Amino acid sequence: MKTVRPLHLLATSLLAGICLGAGATPTPPAIRAEIDALMSHMKASGCQFERNGSWHSATDAQAHLIRKLEYIEKRRETLASTEQFIEVAAAKSSFTGKPYRVKCGGGAALPSRDWLNRELQALRAASRKTRP
Repeated sequence: MKTVRPLHLLATSLLAGICLGAGATPTPPAIRAEIDALMSHMKASGCQFERNGSWHSATDAQAHLIRKLEYIEKRRETLASTEQFIEVAAAKSSFTGKPYRVKCGGGAALPSRDWLNRELQALRAASRKTRP
């Protein structure tokens, strides 16, 4: 009976991981453009964003979510939609699992998932109106 050497097993595992990662494709340009537009809209909103119990400016929130997006892309994961980006990166903390919240003006705070999906639909509607 042939024994498997630990080094051989490690090398095989690493190669398999590389091959699986190589199959992933980056976020499609149209989806990345829509995410970038949503993030720009968020930055311009003037709203506040709660992350793990602390409130942050829209500018800080945008920078945080862009870092999360870049981390996802660096891991060579493919985002199939802007909605998936919202679910995976912009709805809750990756560390604590606590939902992010958004507060605009004197309005009540609401889950960022709800706010971002609403704003995404508004951006899409505005885009449809500007196209001939």
